[in-house]
Amino acid sequence: MTQKVRISLDAMGGDHGPSVVIPGAALTLQRRPDAEFIIHGKAEDCLPLLEQHPVLKAVTTFQHADIAIRMDDKPSQALRQGRYKSSMWRALESVKKGEADVAVSAGNTGALMAMSKFCLRTMAQVDRPAIAAIWPTIRGETIVLDVGATIGADARHLVDLAIMGSAMAEIVFGIDKPTVGLLNVGVEEIKGVEEVKSAGRILKEASFPHLSYAGFVEGDDIGKGAVDVVVTEGFAGNIALKTAEGTAKQMATYLRSAMSRTLMAKIGYIFAKGAFAALREKMDPRRANGGVFLGLDGIVIKSHGGADATGFAAAVELGYDMVKHDLLSKIRDSLEVHFPSAAPETAVAAPETPSS
Repeated sequence: MTQKVRISLDAMGGDHGPSVVIPGAALTLQRRPDAEFIIHGKAEDCLPLLEQHPVLKAVTTFQHADIAIRMDDKPSQALRQGRYKSSMWRALESVKKGEADVAVSAGNTGALMAMSKFCLRTMAQVDRPAIAAIWPTIRGETIVLDVGATIGADARHLVDLAIMGSAMAEIVFGIDKPTVGLLNVGVEEIKGVEEVKSAGRILKEASFPHLSYAGFVEGDDIGKGAVDVVVTEGFAGNIALKTAEGTAKQMATYLRSAMSRTLMAKIGYIFAKGAFAALREKMDPRRANGGVFLGLDGIVIKSHGGADATGFAAAVELGYDMVKHDLLSKIRDSLEVHFPSAAPETAVAAPETPSS
Protein backbone atom coordinates (compact mmCIF):
# COMPACT_ATOMS: atom_id res chain seq x y z
CA MET A 1 0.00 0.00 0.00
CA THR A 2 1.57 3.26 -1.12
CA GLN A 3 -1.24 5.80 -0.72
CA LYS A 4 -1.67 8.08 2.26
CA VAL A 5 -3.19 6.63 5.42
CA ARG A 6 -6.20 8.75 6.34
CA ILE A 7 -6.86 8.84 10.08
CA SER A 8 -10.10 10.12 11.62
CA LEU A 9 -9.78 11.41 15.20
CA ASP A 10 -12.41 12.05 17.87
CA ALA A 11 -10.76 15.12 19.38
CA MET A 12 -13.22 15.43 22.27
CA GLY A 13 -12.80 11.91 23.65
CA GLY A 14 -10.94 10.91 26.80
CA ASP A 15 -10.09 12.71 30.01
CA HIS A 16 -8.10 15.46 28.28
CA GLY A 17 -9.72 15.94 24.86
CA PRO A 18 -7.98 18.12 22.26
CA SER A 19 -5.08 19.00 24.58
CA VAL A 20 -3.87 15.40 24.15
CA VAL A 21 -5.39 14.36 20.82
CA ILE A 22 -3.87 17.15 18.70
CA PRO A 23 -0.31 16.94 20.13
CA GLY A 24 -0.61 13.15 19.84
CA ALA A 25 -1.49 13.47 16.16
CA ALA A 26 1.50 15.78 15.69
CA LEU A 27 3.78 13.15 17.24
CA THR A 28 2.34 10.51 14.94
CA LEU A 29 2.97 12.68 11.89
CA GLN A 30 6.65 13.01 12.85
CA ARG A 31 7.00 9.22 12.75
CA ARG A 32 4.42 8.48 10.03
CA PRO A 33 4.83 11.32 7.50
CA ASP A 34 2.46 9.67 5.01
CA ALA A 35 -0.50 10.13 7.37
CA GLU A 36 -3.36 12.56 6.85
CA PHE A 37 -5.96 13.49 9.43
CA ILE A 38 -9.61 14.39 9.77
CA ILE A 39 -10.14 15.88 13.23
CA HIS A 40 -13.66 16.12 14.65
CA GLY A 41 -14.41 18.36 17.60
CA LYS A 42 -15.53 21.73 18.85
CA ALA A 43 -13.91 24.48 16.83
CA GLU A 44 -13.28 26.76 19.80
CA ASP A 45 -11.31 24.01 21.55
CA CYS A 46 -9.46 22.49 18.60
CA LEU A 47 -8.52 25.24 16.16
CA PRO A 48 -6.25 27.22 18.54
CA LEU A 49 -4.30 24.02 19.25
CA LEU A 50 -4.05 23.20 15.55
CA GLU A 51 -2.49 26.63 14.98
CA GLN A 52 0.32 25.59 17.31
CA HIS A 53 1.15 22.64 15.00
CA PRO A 54 1.40 24.07 11.46
CA VAL A 55 2.83 20.88 9.96
CA LEU A 56 -0.12 18.90 11.29
CA LYS A 57 -2.58 21.60 10.22
CA ALA A 58 -1.30 21.37 6.64
CA VAL A 59 -2.38 17.71 6.36
CA THR A 60 -5.55 17.99 8.44
CA THR A 61 -9.18 18.55 7.55
CA PHE A 62 -11.11 19.89 10.53
CA GLN A 63 -14.83 19.19 10.98
CA HIS A 64 -16.81 20.91 13.71
CA ALA A 65 -18.99 18.74 15.97
CA ASP A 66 -21.45 20.23 18.44
CA ILE A 67 -21.57 17.35 20.94
CA ALA A 68 -18.86 15.63 22.99
CA ILE A 69 -19.75 12.23 24.47
CA ARG A 70 -19.05 12.20 28.20
CA MET A 71 -17.00 9.41 29.76
CA ASP A 72 -19.89 8.45 32.05
CA ASP A 73 -22.63 8.41 29.38
CA LYS A 74 -24.42 5.10 28.97
CA PRO A 75 -24.11 3.58 25.47
CA SER A 76 -27.84 3.93 24.81
CA GLN A 77 -27.78 7.54 26.00
CA ALA A 78 -24.77 8.31 23.79
CA LEU A 79 -26.55 6.83 20.77
CA ARG A 80 -29.68 8.88 21.38
CA GLN A 81 -27.96 12.19 22.08
CA GLY A 82 -24.75 11.91 20.08
CA ARG A 83 -25.73 10.15 16.90
CA TYR A 84 -24.94 12.26 13.84
CA LYS A 85 -23.79 15.33 15.82
CA SER A 86 -21.07 14.09 18.18
CA SER A 87 -17.34 14.08 17.45
CA MET A 88 -17.27 10.33 18.17
CA TRP A 89 -20.00 9.50 15.66
CA ARG A 90 -18.55 11.73 12.97
CA ALA A 91 -15.10 10.17 13.41
CA LEU A 92 -16.67 6.77 12.73
CA GLU A 93 -18.83 8.10 9.92
CA SER A 94 -15.71 9.30 8.08
CA VAL A 95 -14.61 5.65 7.91
CA LYS A 96 -18.05 4.50 6.78
CA LYS A 97 -18.10 7.10 3.98
CA GLY A 98 -14.60 6.13 2.83
CA GLU A 99 -13.14 9.51 3.77
CA ALA A 100 -10.81 7.85 6.32
CA ASP A 101 -9.19 4.44 6.72
CA VAL A 102 -9.32 4.24 10.52
CA ALA A 103 -11.01 6.02 13.42
CA VAL A 104 -9.31 6.61 16.79
CA SER A 105 -11.00 7.74 20.00
CA ALA A 106 -10.05 7.92 23.67
CA GLY A 107 -13.70 8.31 24.62
CA ASN A 108 -16.24 6.22 26.51
CA THR A 109 -15.61 2.55 25.61
CA GLY A 110 -19.23 1.42 25.75
CA ALA A 111 -20.43 4.36 23.69
CA LEU A 112 -17.67 3.87 21.12
CA MET A 113 -18.50 0.18 20.72
CA ALA A 114 -22.23 0.85 20.45
CA MET A 115 -21.73 3.60 17.87
CA SER A 116 -19.18 1.50 15.95
CA LYS A 117 -21.62 -1.40 15.64
CA PHE A 118 -24.46 0.90 14.63
CA CYS A 119 -22.43 2.99 12.17
CA LEU A 120 -20.02 0.48 10.64
CA ARG A 121 -21.85 -2.81 11.28
CA THR A 122 -20.04 -6.12 11.68
CA MET A 123 -18.44 -8.24 8.98
CA ALA A 124 -20.73 -10.71 7.26
CA GLN A 125 -19.20 -13.74 9.00
CA VAL A 126 -18.95 -12.14 12.46
CA ASP A 127 -21.80 -12.13 14.95
CA ARG A 128 -20.20 -9.90 17.60
CA PRO A 129 -17.08 -7.70 17.61
CA ALA A 130 -14.29 -7.81 20.17
CA ILE A 131 -11.68 -5.53 21.71
CA ALA A 132 -8.12 -6.80 21.35
CA ALA A 133 -5.36 -5.44 23.61
CA ILE A 134 -1.59 -5.75 23.34
CA TRP A 135 -0.30 -7.15 26.65
CA PRO A 136 3.35 -6.80 27.81
CA THR A 137 4.81 -10.17 28.84
CA ILE A 138 8.08 -11.73 29.93
CA ARG A 139 8.59 -13.01 26.37
CA GLY A 140 7.62 -9.78 24.67
CA GLU A 141 3.98 -9.03 23.92
CA THR A 142 0.75 -11.00 23.58
CA ILE A 143 -2.62 -10.10 22.08
CA VAL A 144 -5.55 -10.72 24.42
CA LEU A 145 -9.18 -10.63 23.29
CA ASP A 146 -11.95 -9.99 24.12
CA VAL A 147 -11.18 -7.48 26.89
CA GLY A 148 -14.62 -5.99 27.21
CA ALA A 149 -16.71 -5.66 24.05
CA THR A 150 -19.41 -8.18 24.92
CA ILE A 151 -20.19 -10.51 27.80
CA GLY A 152 -20.44 -14.24 27.23
CA ALA A 153 -19.40 -16.31 24.22
CA ASP A 154 -20.41 -19.54 22.55
CA ALA A 155 -17.90 -21.85 20.84
CA ARG A 156 -18.35 -20.24 17.41
CA HIS A 157 -17.65 -16.77 18.80
CA LEU A 158 -14.50 -17.98 20.57
CA VAL A 159 -13.29 -19.48 17.28
CA ASP A 160 -14.03 -16.16 15.57
CA LEU A 161 -11.89 -14.44 18.20
CA ALA A 162 -9.04 -16.86 17.58
CA ILE A 163 -9.14 -16.18 13.83
CA MET A 164 -9.36 -12.39 14.22
CA GLY A 165 -6.70 -12.28 16.94
CA SER A 166 -4.27 -14.33 14.86
CA ALA A 167 -4.78 -11.97 11.89
CA MET A 168 -3.89 -9.03 14.13
CA ALA A 169 -0.88 -10.91 15.55
CA GLU A 170 0.46 -11.48 12.04
CA ILE A 171 0.59 -7.72 11.60
CA VAL A 172 1.75 -6.65 15.06
CA PHE A 173 4.36 -9.37 15.57
CA GLY A 174 5.29 -10.08 11.96
CA ILE A 175 4.79 -13.85 12.24
CA ASP A 176 3.07 -16.13 9.74
CA LYS A 177 1.31 -18.57 12.08
CA PRO A 178 0.71 -17.15 15.56
CA THR A 179 0.13 -19.51 18.46
CA VAL A 180 -3.34 -19.26 20.02
CA GLY A 181 -4.52 -20.38 23.45
CA LEU A 182 -7.96 -20.45 25.06
CA LEU A 183 -8.07 -18.96 28.56
CA ASN A 184 -9.40 -21.59 30.96
CA VAL A 185 -9.37 -22.64 34.62
CA GLY A 186 -6.82 -25.35 33.83
CA VAL A 187 -4.90 -26.83 30.92
CA GLU A 188 -6.59 -30.22 31.07
CA GLU A 189 -9.15 -30.85 28.33
CA ILE A 190 -11.83 -31.96 30.81
CA LYS A 191 -11.78 -28.61 32.67
CA GLY A 192 -13.79 -25.49 31.98
CA VAL A 193 -17.26 -24.57 30.76
CA GLU A 194 -18.70 -26.40 27.78
CA GLU A 195 -18.38 -23.44 25.39
CA VAL A 196 -14.62 -23.24 25.97
CA LYS A 197 -14.17 -26.99 25.67
CA SER A 198 -16.20 -27.04 22.43
CA ALA A 199 -14.13 -24.20 20.97
CA GLY A 200 -10.99 -26.09 21.94
CA ARG A 201 -12.16 -29.17 20.06
CA ILE A 202 -12.94 -27.13 16.95
CA LEU A 203 -9.57 -25.38 16.99
CA LYS A 204 -7.77 -28.68 17.61
CA GLU A 205 -9.54 -30.75 14.96
CA ALA A 206 -9.91 -28.20 12.15
CA SER A 207 -7.14 -27.16 9.78
CA PHE A 208 -6.35 -23.50 10.40
CA PRO A 209 -3.52 -22.44 8.04
CA HIS A 210 -3.16 -19.00 9.64
CA LEU A 211 -2.87 -20.02 13.31
CA SER A 212 -1.40 -22.72 15.51
CA TYR A 213 -3.67 -23.83 18.34
CA ALA A 214 -1.70 -24.43 21.54
CA GLY A 215 -4.54 -25.60 23.80
CA PHE A 216 -5.79 -24.14 27.05
CA VAL A 217 -3.83 -21.53 28.98
CA GLU A 218 -4.33 -20.25 32.51
CA GLY A 219 -4.30 -16.71 33.85
CA ASP A 220 -0.62 -16.73 34.81
CA ASP A 221 0.30 -17.83 31.28
CA ILE A 222 -0.70 -14.42 29.93
CA GLY A 223 2.17 -12.63 31.69
CA LYS A 224 4.55 -15.43 30.76
CA GLY A 225 3.82 -14.89 27.07
CA ALA A 226 3.02 -18.58 26.65
CA VAL A 227 1.20 -17.91 23.35
CA ASP A 228 0.92 -15.07 20.84
CA VAL A 229 -2.86 -14.76 21.20
CA VAL A 230 -5.01 -15.42 24.28
CA VAL A 231 -8.73 -15.85 23.62
CA THR A 232 -11.46 -15.35 26.21
CA GLU A 233 -14.93 -13.83 26.47
CA GLY A 234 -15.28 -10.16 27.35
CA PHE A 235 -16.27 -10.44 31.02
CA ALA A 236 -13.24 -12.51 32.04
CA GLY A 237 -10.98 -10.56 29.69
CA ASN A 238 -11.98 -7.20 31.13
CA ILE A 239 -11.43 -8.42 34.69
CA ALA A 240 -8.02 -9.83 33.75
CA LEU A 241 -7.03 -6.53 32.11
CA LYS A 242 -8.11 -4.37 35.06
CA THR A 243 -6.45 -6.77 37.52
CA ALA A 244 -3.17 -6.60 35.63
CA GLU A 245 -3.31 -2.80 35.48
CA GLY A 246 -4.04 -2.59 39.20
CA THR A 247 -1.27 -5.05 40.08
CA ALA A 248 1.26 -3.07 38.04
CA LYS A 249 0.33 0.13 39.91
CA GLN A 250 0.46 -1.72 43.22
CA MET A 251 3.96 -3.05 42.54
CA ALA A 252 5.17 0.39 41.43
CA THR A 253 3.90 1.87 44.70
CA TYR A 254 5.63 -0.85 46.71
CA LEU A 255 8.92 -0.25 44.88
CA ARG A 256 8.82 3.51 45.37
CA SER A 257 8.10 3.04 49.05
CA ALA A 258 10.87 0.46 49.50
CA MET A 259 13.46 2.55 47.64
CA SER A 260 12.87 5.60 49.84
CA ARG A 261 12.61 3.84 53.20
CA THR A 262 16.25 3.88 54.31
CA LEU A 263 19.54 5.51 53.34
CA MET A 264 20.94 2.18 52.13
CA ALA A 265 17.87 1.64 49.96
CA LYS A 266 18.35 5.08 48.40
CA ILE A 267 22.01 4.31 47.70
CA GLY A 268 21.01 0.96 46.22
CA TYR A 269 18.52 2.69 43.96
CA ILE A 270 21.29 4.92 42.58
CA PHE A 271 23.34 1.86 41.58
CA ALA A 272 20.28 0.09 40.13
CA LYS A 273 18.84 3.17 38.43
CA GLY A 274 19.52 1.84 34.93
CA ALA A 275 17.72 -1.42 35.68
CA PHE A 276 14.72 0.43 37.10
CA ALA A 277 14.63 2.68 34.03
CA ALA A 278 14.55 -0.38 31.78
CA LEU A 279 11.76 -1.89 33.88
CA ARG A 280 9.79 1.34 33.77
CA GLU A 281 10.10 1.48 29.98
CA LYS A 282 9.03 -2.14 29.66
CA MET A 283 5.94 -1.61 31.81
CA ASP A 284 5.06 1.83 30.41
CA PRO A 285 1.37 1.51 29.45
CA ARG A 286 1.80 4.21 26.81
CA ARG A 287 3.91 1.87 24.68
CA ALA A 288 1.05 -0.62 24.29
CA ASN A 289 -1.83 1.84 24.36
CA GLY A 290 -4.69 1.13 22.02
CA GLY A 291 -7.36 -1.54 21.79
CA VAL A 292 -8.42 -2.71 18.33
CA PHE A 293 -12.12 -3.29 17.67
CA LEU A 294 -12.09 -6.50 15.65
CA GLY A 295 -14.99 -7.85 13.59
CA LEU A 296 -16.32 -4.51 12.40
CA ASP A 297 -16.57 -3.53 8.75
CA GLY A 298 -14.00 -0.81 9.41
CA ILE A 299 -10.98 -0.23 11.64
CA VAL A 300 -11.55 1.44 15.03
CA ILE A 301 -8.93 1.99 17.73
CA LYS A 302 -9.77 2.75 21.36
CA SER A 303 -7.12 4.72 23.25
CA HIS A 304 -7.02 4.70 27.04
CA GLY A 305 -9.07 7.62 28.30
CA GLY A 306 -6.28 8.90 30.56
CA ALA A 307 -3.50 8.63 27.98
CA ASP A 308 -1.12 11.55 27.45
CA ALA A 309 0.02 12.71 24.00
CA THR A 310 2.67 9.99 23.78
CA GLY A 311 0.16 7.29 24.67
CA PHE A 312 -2.45 8.62 22.27
CA ALA A 313 0.14 8.70 19.49
CA ALA A 314 0.84 5.01 20.15
CA ALA A 315 -2.86 4.24 19.64
CA VAL A 316 -2.95 6.27 16.41
CA GLU A 317 0.14 4.48 15.12
CA LEU A 318 -1.43 1.13 15.95
CA GLY A 319 -4.35 2.11 13.73
CA TYR A 320 -1.94 3.23 11.04
CA ASP A 321 -0.27 -0.20 11.09
CA MET A 322 -3.63 -2.01 10.89
CA VAL A 323 -4.43 -0.02 7.73
CA LYS A 324 -0.99 -0.39 6.16
CA HIS A 325 -1.05 -4.16 6.57
CA ASP A 326 -4.70 -4.52 5.48
CA LEU A 327 -6.15 -6.03 8.65
CA LEU A 328 -9.70 -6.21 7.32
CA SER A 329 -8.73 -8.27 4.28
CA LYS A 330 -6.71 -10.68 6.42
CA ILE A 331 -9.67 -11.25 8.74
CA ARG A 332 -12.16 -11.61 5.89
CA ASP A 333 -9.95 -14.09 4.04
CA SER A 334 -9.38 -16.20 7.17
CA LEU A 335 -13.06 -16.24 8.10
CA GLU A 336 -14.09 -17.14 4.56
CA VAL A 337 -11.77 -20.15 4.59
CA HIS A 338 -13.32 -21.57 7.74
CA PHE A 339 -16.91 -20.32 7.59
CA PRO A 340 -17.70 -19.76 3.89
CA SER A 341 -21.46 -20.04 4.29
CA ALA A 342 -21.80 -18.16 7.57
CA ALA A 343 -23.63 -14.87 7.27
CA PRO A 344 -25.41 -14.06 10.55
CA GLU A 345 -27.60 -11.00 10.72
CA THR A 346 -25.79 -7.88 11.82
CA ALA A 347 -26.88 -6.75 15.26
CA VAL A 348 -27.32 -3.06 15.81
CA ALA A 349 -28.29 -2.95 19.47
CA ALA A 350 -25.84 -1.48 21.97
CA PRO A 351 -23.57 -4.25 23.30
CA GLU A 352 -23.40 -5.23 26.94
CA THR A 353 -20.08 -3.69 27.84
CA PRO A 354 -18.18 -3.75 31.15
CA SER A 355 -17.50 -0.28 32.48
CA SER A 356 -14.09 1.13 31.53
